[in-house]
Amino acid sequence: MKRLVGKWLLLPFSGVYGVLMDIRNWLFNSHLLKVFYPSVYTVSVGNLTVGGTGKTPMIELLIIRSLRQVPSQTGQTATLSRGYGRQTTGFRIATDIDTASTIGDEPLQLYRKFTPFIRICVGERRAEAIQSLLVRYPETEQILLDDAFQHRAVQPHLSILLMDYNRPFYDDYPFPAGRLRERRKGARRADIIVVTKCPTDLFATEQQRIVAKIRPYIRSETPIFFAGLQYGQPVSFATRQAVTDVQDVVLVSGLANADPLEQYVRQTFRLIYHHRFADHHAYSRADIDHMLADLPPQTGLLTTEKDWVKLDALLTPTERDSLPLYYLPVAVAFLSGDEQAFTHFLVKSSLKNR
Repeated sequence: MKRLVGKWLLLPFSGVYGVLMDIRNWLFNSHLLKVFYPSVYTVSVGNLTVGGTGKTPMIELLIIRSLRQVPSQTGQTATLSRGYGRQTTGFRIATDIDTASTIGDEPLQLYRKFTPFIRICVGERRAEAIQSLLVRYPETEQILLDDAFQHRAVQPHLSILLMDYNRPFYDDYPFPAGRLRERRKGARRADIIVVTKCPTDLFATEQQRIVAKIRPYIRSETPIFFAGLQYGQPVSFATRQAVTDVQDVVLVSGLANADPLEQYVRQTFRLIYHHRFADHHAYSRADIDHMLADLPPQTGLLTTEKDWVKLDALLTPTERDSLPLYYLPVAVAFLSGDEQAFTHFLVKSSLKNR
């Protein structure tokens, strides 16, 4: 009850914030604020809501799709994000010496998984970053912008908007009463809507209900797709190979919303305890010492892939090789029929805009 009252008291401030964002969008729409139009095909992945909607798994899906199309070419695709949580500034192209503190946890995750086939870049001024990238690597043919829906200074060729099934934007409000970065009508800029983190058995009638709720805020021609998350086998820190004998686990996560992950772990393993940290948590050696000291015998420490890149950097070689440490890969899994339609739309957009 107290939380509900607090929310209603904050609604006037949400109205003010929403108006300010409306003015900002109007300035960009009217070209009173400068907009950069990239010369190479650019895809934006973002959301209206603060927190995780599955942007990194979506970026990974787009990367894998591009590598399958042209498997022999290296560096044709690049990703660009601001590098949330990094301690550096300016444009930077990831190299082997980079860490989560220099480029951010999610860019480092992408670098470890996809180098040398693509380039991973960070830069808070993305228009300038794109131009710098193309000067250094003019062979670049595709740029994937991570978390760029509100970055109006760059106009992408295709804008993919993600909505968490568990936190629909049509039931939410702008800051501070809600979690929206702008008003719901901002969804009209999207070319594709993907409802993420859906149950795999989501009924068609429920999908239709969600579509009806989204439709008033988007263009009539904008397609809506549904997808869940598919977790892989745990991967060993030591070998980076999948293992199948993990049973008892202590879970470690630094996510905006760890509930779906915890639910999956409870269903798949015997969950002893869950160490929950804030999204993009900067782990310390003290964090590791505390978690390892409390780790029961015959129990593995299980974490996410983006938390792995930070925790792994704090371990000694002996700890990495000897301790039962694992991370869970995760990928986008479209509901029945949607993957083919989604892929068809991507191909059509790419052919139209290249």
